[in-house]
Amino acid sequence: MGNVLIIAEHKDGVLKKVSLPGFSFAKDYVAKRGGELHVLIMGHKADGAAEQARCYGAAKVHVADHESLAGYLAESYAAVAEQVAKEIRAEVVGATATAMSKDLLPRIAAKLHAGMASEVVGVDGKGWFKRPVWAGNVIVEVEIKTPAKVVTIRGTEFESAVKGPPASEKSNVPVNVNLGGLKKRFVKFEEVKSNRPELTDAAVIVSGGRGTKGPEGFKVLEGLADLFNAAIGATRAAVDAGWVPNDLQVGQTGKVVAPEVYFACGISGAIQHLAGMKSSKTIVAVNKDSEAPIFSVADYGLVADLFKAVPELVESIKKAKG
Repeated sequence: MGNVLIIAEHKDGVLKKVSLPGFSFAKDYVAKRGGELHVLIMGHKADGAAEQARCYGAAKVHVADHESLAGYLAESYAAVAEQVAKEIRAEVVGATATAMSKDLLPRIAAKLHAGMASEVVGVDGKGWFKRPVWAGNVIVEVEIKTPAKVVTIRGTEFESAVKGPPASEKSNVPVNVNLGGLKKRFVKFEEVKSNRPELTDAAVIVSGGRGTKGPEGFKVLEGLADLFNAAIGATRAAVDAGWVPNDLQVGQTGKVVAPEVYFACGISGAIQHLAGMKSSKTIVAVNKDSEAPIFSVADYGLVADLFKAVPELVESIKKAKG
């Protein structure tokens, strides 16, 4: 029996929704294995996020708020996480799988001399972790034998934790990060500005692939996305071609999403892309090739040229909305 420490993410003092499935994973683990849920918030001016985190059933919310943590660096964040994990005798240290956690958690595992499992989708009564391999075609059960265990959690496989009253105890973590001893420096963060929701938060996603034929093809998709306040996604082929920024990539090497509706336009359905979106509640595919693999997972499929079909779909939806 041991405690679970979940590292939560926030932006501008607001707890990110992507962290909530991580809380659900931890609750499932402690229900089966015993122990307590602990949450760690790191950064600067993070008190607002910590207050929000108190509403999700943790025994304690640890807050490491310091100017030296204002800019994310794996080296500084890992040092704080190691300190807290050892203090609470964490059996498991985890976070929802995001770009940040995929960078941070391996370093924490090294500091704790811990075994690690990535993209965990479940846990059994023995404390073994279930995770996908072969692009999600096989689920294996992994036993980690080290005293401490580190995991990233696939957020699409766990329900978001339900918010309750702010009942968790809050604990301030003393931060003593030797910035002079770090090999890296935080210089600046160049944020991609967008009025659209983030891929991992969006209820509707409109994605394009090689069939969009270039940046102009993605402008066609934006008209459909505007109707639903949807996020724009893309395949690796579209990202590698430079048509859209790489933070829009959905798939095995991109972001894993499970929106209410996923529009796949001009996407053939390579196994690596399917691994990142096949858990979507409803999948709508538009492709000229009737044999495209995307139709094997689609709930609704249209064999048509997206440059003709998508504008017609936009006009039909506008008329239906009145």
